[in-house]
Amino acid sequence: MNERIKTFCVIFVAFLSLKNAESQSLPEFDISWTSKTVIVGESHEIFMQLVSSVPRTFNVSFLEDQEDLIDWSPKIISIPQNSPNSNFTVKIDAKKAGKVEITGTSTPKDLISDFNLFFKITIGNSRGLIIASVIVGWVYFVAWSISFYPQVWINYRRKSVVGLSFDFLALNVVGHTSYAIFNCSLFFLKYFQDEYFLRFPHGQNPVELNDVFFSIHASFLTAFTIFQCFIYERGVQRVSYIAWSLIGIFFVAIIVVIIICSIGTLHWLDFLYTLSYIKLAVTLTKYIPQAVLNYRRKSTVGWSIENIILDLTGGVLSMMQMFFNSYNYDDWQSNFGNPTKLGLALFSIFFDLIFIVQHYCLYKGARHSEDNKAESTEVTIEAEPKNEKF
Repeated sequence: MNERIKTFCVIFVAFLSLKNAESQSLPEFDISWTSKTVIVGESHEIFMQLVSSVPRTFNVSFLEDQEDLIDWSPKIISIPQNSPNSNFTVKIDAKKAGKVEITGTSTPKDLISDFNLFFKITIGNSRGLIIASVIVGWVYFVAWSISFYPQVWINYRRKSVVGLSFDFLALNVVGHTSYAIFNCSLFFLKYFQDEYFLRFPHGQNPVELNDVFFSIHASFLTAFTIFQCFIYERGVQRVSYIAWSLIGIFFVAIIVVIIICSIGTLHWLDFLYTLSYIKLAVTLTKYIPQAVLNYRRKSTVGWSIENIILDLTGGVLSMMQMFFNSYNYDDWQSNFGNPTKLGLALFSIFFDLIFIVQHYCLYKGARHSEDNKAESTEVTIEAEPKNEKF
């Protein structure tokens, strides 16, 4: 019996050693590129170099998740035994617009456990539309970024925040701060990046540098506008109980998710997603208090229409970029097939149009009255010194 146990142990250890040796000999490639945007009709090459030695010959097959978008040749590469530094070239011909993912698999399969070749290819109809999309993207980014300044300037010039909804500011600072934490965490912290790519192995980080800048900048400008509410005339305005209740719900949700993540039921990446959901909820609610305040006052005095025009410009250009990309890459589902993303964009544009109608049509009399009052005050101030000379 003891001899059988010893024999079994020797065989088991030998098996583990063999598997460990194979795992240490898994192939590794140096690849010229794994993600690229090309135009229909173009041809490109992918250069691969085997940088490790493998104990036996095997084949690599390439499989596409979307058919008829590209021609890929060769679709099977034979990897010789013990052949480090071997070079391989794969040619792709773009046939139709769209997005295709190509995955390399090995034969035999046991060489694929920790080895994966993965490529993302985006095929556009026109390079001009790609350039136009980039330009439009930067224009609406600038429009949204500077849209915070007109309100700050109006408050400073009037030395008053009367007419500016405190509910709007309170909700807005919560939304932008949540968005800033989400963006900064995914962009700067490797811990969250690792969690993201563990959940989406072939995904790309959804946060870019301009997202980080915009969210931090928006949080700072909104906080500064709130500071103005403490130093300038504000009348009887205050944050309503409804707004405080919504903010309270958001903070309770954050605390609950933090506790759940702390005990390991959820991942910390889910905490970041909770912050992004709060941002979405704020976007759906923050404009309502200002529209109601304008209606009750029958005036838009104190509320920056320039802010709204810039916000509308950014929203329209954002929709235009979505249309450009959908047409260029024949990918209508990603943009216009997402009801949440599309609904939020249309919702913001809808309220911008309401504010424009309120300012230029419904309550323009109150605006003219305020302008006349300001002009009258300036004339009086200028006249007083002249009277003192006599």
